[in-house]
Amino acid sequence: MIGYVTLGTNDIERGAKFYDAIAAEMGVPRMMEFETFIAWGKPEGAAGIAITRPFDGNTATVGNGVMVALEAKDKEQVHRLHEIALANGGTCEGPPGPRGEGFYAGYFRDLDGNKLNAFVMG
Repeated sequence: MIGYVTLGTNDIERGAKFYDAIAAEMGVPRMMEFETFIAWGKPEGAAGIAITRPFDGNTATVGNGVMVALEAKDKEQVHRLHEIALANGGTCEGPPGPRGEGFYAGYFRDLDGNKLNAFVMG
């Protein structure tokens, strides 16, 4: 149902480094790139993610209650993605671990404060 998710950024170059590292771990390349917009994903693949400077020219802000969930292939990748996020300037919002029966996730924020998680079911 979801085609892609776009997150606002105030520094496209800084944000690109953060998401390049996350995408590399997941084996996902940059799919589109413009001066104010970069998207990672695979044509005909799962939903992609993009960062963009807001079209209206205002400052990008974080949506309260908004979170992007990145599906990992296993628990080890959940840990690697969480570590990569923190190593690239992200902040921890909850270390990797079980979150109820059958759900394992680690939570973090990107450089603009957008909340993400890496998760695996099972």
